[in-house]
Amino acid sequence: SDLGRQESLARAKANTTEDLDRARSAYEQAEQHVAQLKADLETAQLGARTDQVRAAEADVHAMEAALVRTEWDLRQMRQSAPQAGVVFDTLYRQGEWVPAGHPVVALLPPENIKVRAFVPQDRIATIQPGQTARVAVDGVPQAFAGRVSFISPDAEFTPPVIYSRESRDKLVFLVEIRFDVEVAAKLHPGQPVEVHFDAAAAQ
Repeated sequence: SDLGRQESLARAKANTTEDLDRARSAYEQAEQHVAQLKADLETAQLGARTDQVRAAEADVHAMEAALVRTEWDLRQMRQSAPQAGVVFDTLYRQGEWVPAGHPVVALLPPENIKVRAFVPQDRIATIQPGQTARVAVDGVPQAFAGRVSFISPDAEFTPPVIYSRESRDKLVFLVEIRFDVEVAAKLHPGQPVEVHFDAAAAQ
């Protein structure tokens, strides 16, 4: 509903107090009007002429249709996401114009958080899909456990952001590790990590 959307936008400070007040007032007035017309119809049915009853019924139906349209307008203005997630990026700031249909924030569901490791080609044979991996993060005493979800079939030169002297000039394979939702929520996108695959290690 428009009221629901305006309340959501108000919590995100993406609209004005006037917008929220107008949406709430329009919805409440429509509900009150329908209730009044129904009461008038019940009164008219107590011995009134047939034409008066029909006129009252027509008014009720027309106002109910208007209420349905108002509710539809409110739903179209609601800001919602198909699933829960953490705010990864804010695409617009307060006071900026947002074109119709454009996203306002970028959300990252915890189940989509993954670690990308680059394994030297002489060690890739020891890595298997589903294999347990331990991910160490600076400042966290305990490593996070995950599983290998993807192994690239193509070798590449070590990306410049990888902090490993021994594999800097070697061909490596991209390996992705995913985690349970509870664990993934503790990882911050973009932070450097150290990955250990059982006895072998990729950094």
